[in-house]
Amino acid sequence: MIPDSKKEEIREAADIVEVVEDYVKLKRSGRSYKGLCPFHDENTPSFHVTPDLGIYKCFGCGESGDVFNFVMEMDGIGFVEAMRTLAERFGVSLPEEEAQEFDEEHNLREGIYHALRYAGVYYYRQLVESDEAEQARQYLQNRGYNRHIMQKFGLGYAPRGGEKLYKAAVDSGLNDEYLLEAGLIKPSKRGSGYYDTFRGRLMFPIFNPSGKVIAFAGRVLGNEKTAKYINSPQTKVYNKSEVLYGVNFAKGGIRKTGNVLLVEGYTDVITLHQHDIENVVASSGTSLTRGQMHLLHRYGDAITMLYDSDSAGQRAMKRGINIALAEGMDVKLLELPEGEDPDSFVRQFGKESFLELKQENSEDFLSYLIQKAQQEGRWEDPGEKKKVITEALESIAHMPDPVSRETYVQHLNKLAKVGDRALFEELGKILQEVKKQKERARKRRKRQEERERRQQRETPPPPHQPDDHTRAFEQQVNQAESREKPRKSTPVGKKPNYEKELIRLMLMYERPMIDYIGSLCNEQQFEDEELKAFYLDIIERYKEEKEISVQVYADREHPYPQLVGEIALEEHSVSERHSEKTGVQYKRDKNPYMTAKGALKALKIHYLDRLQRELYEKYQACETAGERKKVMRTMKEVGRQRTLLQQSTLDELFPDPESDEGKSLTKKTFEYKMKGEK
Repeated sequence: MIPDSKKEEIREAADIVEVVEDYVKLKRSGRSYKGLCPFHDENTPSFHVTPDLGIYKCFGCGESGDVFNFVMEMDGIGFVEAMRTLAERFGVSLPEEEAQEFDEEHNLREGIYHALRYAGVYYYRQLVESDEAEQARQYLQNRGYNRHIMQKFGLGYAPRGGEKLYKAAVDSGLNDEYLLEAGLIKPSKRGSGYYDTFRGRLMFPIFNPSGKVIAFAGRVLGNEKTAKYINSPQTKVYNKSEVLYGVNFAKGGIRKTGNVLLVEGYTDVITLHQHDIENVVASSGTSLTRGQMHLLHRYGDAITMLYDSDSAGQRAMKRGINIALAEGMDVKLLELPEGEDPDSFVRQFGKESFLELKQENSEDFLSYLIQKAQQEGRWEDPGEKKKVITEALESIAHMPDPVSRETYVQHLNKLAKVGDRALFEELGKILQEVKKQKERARKRRKRQEERERRQQRETPPPPHQPDDHTRAFEQQVNQAESREKPRKSTPVGKKPNYEKELIRLMLMYERPMIDYIGSLCNEQQFEDEELKAFYLDIIERYKEEKEISVQVYADREHPYPQLVGEIALEEHSVSERHSEKTGVQYKRDKNPYMTAKGALKALKIHYLDRLQRELYEKYQACETAGERKKVMRTMKEVGRQRTLLQQSTLDELFPDPESDEGKSLTKKTFEYKMKGEK
């Protein structure tokens, strides 16, 4: 259980204004801040945040609470998970807790997030390291993307072949279920097993507003006859109708300018960001939804839509207008020159030209609709002109504010030269029809809910599930079969993460950590030859009392610089505002020794797995019953040790460095190693 003192420490460290601004555009109002409530629809701000008290309160719907309540409500998580999320963000160290504190749903969501995070790092490393990814690197270089922007957006490459990600993830200890639920793998159609969802594609991670990877989009390279893009399926952490690409990077820029630029593609967003235009998000080729527009309205009141000048882009722009108007946003539209998209225009003409074009050519939606009708020859035809005016009035009817509707009807009067009275009468008819449509939709939803409740009542109970004894027997059979077909070792070129983690800890925390890790493992337990040599070199330098650090090895001969770059790659970041506010730089390892324990456990388990496979091969080659019996005894002992390792907690397996047992073990073991004994 997390002690009360830690709860208060998190509450003190967490900036409630920063947390709320992930979801709500706030404006200072005296000693507090106010904005549109995220818990109900409103047009006038009634949601207040008081940082001095660390609370929020909506005077419209009555919702209130502290920073924990807000995270719980917005992310749909429990109190303990909310505390851990805030602690990680604001640099508060928490004690490790047993997993059974959380329910299965929580564990599954966390497993999915872990699988997606692993895949993001895997794809990125494939992009920067793999020879196969040369075409993907060339594609990005041709667009002018440097290493910084590639790393910022987490761009990656999914290798060809059926199951490279799957095998790498399983070798690193990830659960099949999490990979499947994350949409990263699919069941094989040729029997048992799985294959990778994304293969031979340039990868774009999709983030939620707080910066967690929740999905991927994969772009085909070259002229292959297949879908240009494929996307992650709907999952427990990804609902595509509520997500916009780049919103985690754009929210600060949107708040600063009060305006969001809505573009079509992933590369549009990345290119504009690289040119310091940061208030931009993408619909990613999907039709806009009310949920997506509601998300944008949290950060700004105005939207400028930039779609491709082709017919598909223009149709998408028109569909988005009514959704943005219904959300109460001020809508502008910008059409780029023929043959250009935001990506190509900014790369060719630069930031200043783009901003100048936006300033001079952005139009309100009425002016845009009429201009398009004039270009298409519809405005001069009386019948077509009436249709255009009706389309414009239908858009105005979506506005929730009566004053805005009246203002735009008057604007339409000036543009169309049609009397106010006729326009208002027509608008009244449209509003009545809209009201009827909403009522019909409400009744359809009600009927659907009633059907679902009826189906639930009529659904028979689930079939009988096997009891614990049956499941245990099935597990033993599966284990026996897996021993008959031993797993392959780690693929060539793939370095085990736990081995890299041990080297990283030794480099980052130097002599005390080398002392600790060196006393609890040896080079024989390392599988990767380069990392084994790295480990031995660190031990030798330790014996000779030479300097050991990231910089020392970055300046050494091949392959040390490359290994250091791979091992020391930073995967996550925390609140920048918190570090500026407190002057404390929060590091990746809250408890380095606990990280070391986890890596040591994985190292030993995988070592025993390799030993079991070697013994199995030796058993198959035995010529006499006596030899087989001897090998079988050894195999059983190795299996017993592995089971003990698997079932024991980290603290049971490895002593804390400050405990008497830990000090004794470290001193004794290192004295032994310093003599060069085996």
